[in-house]
Amino acid sequence: MTEELVIELLTEVFYTVFIILLPVLSVALIVGIFISIFQAATSIQEMTLTFVPKILFTGIAILFLIPWMLEKMIAITHKIISMMNTVVQ
Repeated sequence: MTEELVIELLTEVFYTVFIILLPVLSVALIVGIFISIFQAATSIQEMTLTFVPKILFTGIAILFLIPWMLEKMIAITHKIISMMNTVVQ
């Protein structure tokens, strides 16, 4: 296994992880911004107000995105296994 192959494989794995996590982190970010604006507008400075909606919306996003996430993870796993099969032979 050459260094180029390892670098290519790691690059693709990190890219796939980034693509999988981006929608979930985006939902948490957007919800956090809306809650911050709401807190600033109403002068409510309750610390726990930010956690419950973020957890709720992030959980809902994960539930809706599970099939897509699994498809991406299965595709990269198949690619890794096929690369390993090629390298071993």
